[in-house]
Amino acid sequence: MRKKYVYLLSGLCFSVLLTIVSCNTDDDEAKSVIPFTADIYHSVKGKKVAFHGLTNNAASWKWDFGDGTESTEQNPVHVYGEAGYYTAVLTVTDNSGATIAKEVELALDITPYVLLTGGANDADGKTWRISNGHSGNDYFANSDADLSPFEGAPNPLPGGIFGSGLGMAEVYEDEFTFYFDGSYGHDVKDDGAAFSGLLYQFVTTGGAGIVNDGGSDFGLCTGLFEPETDATFTYAENDTMTTSSVYGEGGAISYEGVTTLDFSGNEFIGLKDFENKVILQDISSNSMRLVMFLAASQDYIGINTNAVILTFETVE
Repeated sequence: MRKKYVYLLSGLCFSVLLTIVSCNTDDDEAKSVIPFTADIYHSVKGKKVAFHGLTNNAASWKWDFGDGTESTEQNPVHVYGEAGYYTAVLTVTDNSGATIAKEVELALDITPYVLLTGGANDADGKTWRISNGHSGNDYFANSDADLSPFEGAPNPLPGGIFGSGLGMAEVYEDEFTFYFDGSYGHDVKDDGAAFSGLLYQFVTTGGAGIVNDGGSDFGLCTGLFEPETDATFTYAENDTMTTSSVYGEGGAISYEGVTTLDFSGNEFIGLKDFENKVILQDISSNSMRLVMFLAASQDYIGINTNAVILTFETVE
């Protein structure tokens, strides 16, 4: 009887041992078939980003946050110094030395200024040009308090009007680049000319600077212009812009609570005239709308009579 119990106990132990070995083998096999994978999950609050490296069978993690800093943690939290656009890259390595790289695009604390310049991380700045397609908000205005539409012009401006209508397609080619540090670049292309006020050209060059007077019916032309080296711009929100106007008391008018762009020296954006400061009405990641002023009357030299409201697009 005692032998019988011994045999039973031995059999039970052997069965348990087989089960344990089988489970260990199954676990090893399961591990061997789990693929080496990596992905990124992240959450953003302002300029603070919590990163999570979602990986299988990874032995090490390396994060490049896109701002010159790195981390070897699997799930780091990083605070960026400046608002802007960044590309964060996670590189993971397994025990065999194989690697996987994943990246995520970040848009952090995007302000109108970042939309204008591309942010602190964009060394090339952000380049704009007048949109050939225009928009329903583009029109030729009077320089009064309401920027009312000028009755003698087609409003809103049809697509390509400066080219197909006025024979000045080069107006759509000039490029204007804004940098986060306040630097400014201007490319007038091969003709060396800029969109300009006709009267301004006669007053400042005696007409010698006029290259194309196709827009003369509206006081517009293209005129020779040499971009300023080391130019800068000033961006201001909730500004009060006071500028000359035939509609203003004492020959001036003020636009309150507006966002403005102003430029160093003789620089400008869009339209070259007596007034270089412009109003930024609206901006998105690839489009902005500006109000540029124009003095078009020989009876009021240098005093604004009109405004040209145009949409600009980004240059890729």
